[in-house]
Amino acid sequence: MSDQETPVTAQAPALRPVRGAARCAVAALALAALAWVVRAVWHVRLARTGQPASGPPDQGGGVHRPLTALEDSYDRVSSVGGAVTLLCALAFLLWLDRVRDNARALSGAEPRYGSPWLFLGWIVPVVNLWIPRGIVADAHRSVFPDRRLPAVVNWWWALWLAGLAGGGGLIYADSTDGVIARAYTDVLPLLAADVVIVAAAGTAALMVRTLTTAQQQRMNETARPAA
Repeated sequence: MSDQETPVTAQAPALRPVRGAARCAVAALALAALAWVVRAVWHVRLARTGQPASGPPDQGGGVHRPLTALEDSYDRVSSVGGAVTLLCALAFLLWLDRVRDNARALSGAEPRYGSPWLFLGWIVPVVNLWIPRGIVADAHRSVFPDRRLPAVVNWWWALWLAGLAGGGGLIYADSTDGVIARAYTDVLPLLAADVVIVAAAGTAALMVRTLTTAQQQRMNETARPAA
């Protein structure tokens, strides 16, 4: 008597916990916003103190004068802000990766953008103007095709682009010495960029909570019949 072959059925991808990743992302975004508030305070302090008689830190021709105590403290504030930004980016990408995986499991549809774009979409010129938002929007729409995209997604992306277009915020166009010189001579654009980035971080946190709540509700609805 021959063994009977048992048919193999494909199993749906397992859903991944998303609430913990969302909490980490929100906390990291709040920390990044705080770091940029502190940076804005130092911009105001530099502007009120005024440029030393010796001129800007970068004297030109590769010559740099010693930093004052205030300038040196701003250099440390900037370094801490950079580290916080990196932490925030990692936490946000971890959350987005889980949301994408769950969206694929819930909808059965492959994402519009492959996994490499989860990282490359932020750094490749030109396409970084729309791919990150597209990844977020695709993850939500694939699960909720009958719903409008939450407005907070567009607000977040508009603020992010405004921060980049201003040449400030998370990615300054100048070196630290250049930013110090700008604070002495024209601080208002720096403060405007700081405000935009803080607003973008706050909106991103709200977006993370909104999309996570919606996806978690759908995951709960999917789990009830199985239970």
